[in-house]
Amino acid sequence: MTVQGTRSAERPAPDQVLVEIARYAVEHQIDSKEAYDTARYCLMDTLACGIMALRYPACTKLLGPVVEGADMPDGVKIPGTHYRLDPVTAAWNIGAMVRWLDFNDTWLAAEWGHPSDNLGAILAVADWLSRRRVAAGKAPLTMHDVLTYMIKAHEIQGVLALENAFNRVGLDHVLLVRVASTAVAAAMLDGTLEEVISAVSHAWIDGGALRAYRHAPQAGPRKSWAAGDATSRGGRLALIALRGELGYPAALSAPVWGFQDALFRGSEIRLARSFGSYVMENVLFKISYPAEFHAQTAVECAVQLHPEVKDRLDEIDRIVIETQEAGIRIIDKTGPLANPAARDHCLQYMVAVPLIYGTLAAEHYEDHIAADPRIDALRAKMEVRENAQFSRDYLDPDKRSIGNAVQVFFRDGSRTQRIAVEYPIGHRRRRAEGIPLLLEKFERALSEHFAPKQVAAIKAACMEQSDLLPMPVHEFMDLWHL
Repeated sequence: MTVQGTRSAERPAPDQVLVEIARYAVEHQIDSKEAYDTARYCLMDTLACGIMALRYPACTKLLGPVVEGADMPDGVKIPGTHYRLDPVTAAWNIGAMVRWLDFNDTWLAAEWGHPSDNLGAILAVADWLSRRRVAAGKAPLTMHDVLTYMIKAHEIQGVLALENAFNRVGLDHVLLVRVASTAVAAAMLDGTLEEVISAVSHAWIDGGALRAYRHAPQAGPRKSWAAGDATSRGGRLALIALRGELGYPAALSAPVWGFQDALFRGSEIRLARSFGSYVMENVLFKISYPAEFHAQTAVECAVQLHPEVKDRLDEIDRIVIETQEAGIRIIDKTGPLANPAARDHCLQYMVAVPLIYGTLAAEHYEDHIAADPRIDALRAKMEVRENAQFSRDYLDPDKRSIGNAVQVFFRDGSRTQRIAVEYPIGHRRRRAEGIPLLLEKFERALSEHFAPKQVAAIKAACMEQSDLLPMPVHEFMDLWHL
């Protein structure tokens, strides 16, 4: 029998990754004009996604206080609603709204995710702090602060995603939302370096949600509120740490019990590059289609092919889809699709719909459209293949492409041209083309929910950087409240 030696109870120095995250959140100065410009568009786009989600009862039934009547009269105002809530519940609401339709920004690397999910905690904490400061006769936070913390949250989540593939060990990417939201929320609360380190250590100690709800055979709507849950937890952990709660400096590296040994198969959490503003500058916007991002260019291909195939659907013999390895791993699905959450994570479904209808919108995932027998008939004729070049370019830091190609073959031996699209319209390489469409998406979302006078006030605040940056956060949030 081997007797293990006595382990020292002396507390270790903080893991370097915790220190780097906290130091960046507290001390780093952002000086990139491109990052701030992109952050404003990101703010507008993310809130537009949240407002569009309010059309769907499956989303709105989950919003509001945890229990009926638990509103907070001087609390955070939830955009597009009448709710006023405590900052932790508010973060859940905002985070769930903006993620519901799978239409907000995306980051693709070894890990995937949606950095604007962090806006739940950022807006909630900033609005709450601003109202408290004004009540105490102090200066509120401004929207410049919000954009700064958006850039930082994007950077923390995105840099951690570059080389750390949590999906390969079954953990969901919302882990990184919790880590990033915790770090920036603690910094917003004026946490010291030590307090932010403690807060971030708790975010890792929490472990990670399982990806079971994203994959066949049980993909479901939890994926639409999981990020809201994560960003809310980030705000909660920050508040706990700022009350002096003890942190866990070896949260990552502790033998056996730390995150790396317990949940990451002994691999080390690595930072692939120094923190700056790289992620916000290169973030991917979902502009045209509310579709899982690995399918965005496949949808573009299908839309281009629609005029050529729409009158020959019954003559199709097979459809060949070339995609990246990550796309095959996440969204290549056969068999019945039981709900909208399963459909918007099925590559074949997202190609079939635009081949038939000429576009893809959130409504196309609902049951009444899914009942169209032509969709499953086309899905049954699809062959999904990995294109090795697409996979290489997907991971190339100078490209970060998300390529797909689609070609339709008919029973008489004829075929369409092979349509390939490497960069989706929301990619940095297509910013000039994409931003006007992003603004159209923003205005459309507002006009479908708010009265014209309120639309005009929101647009007046958002359209020019010089008008937005100095605005107090609580005044900005007032504009969005019903």
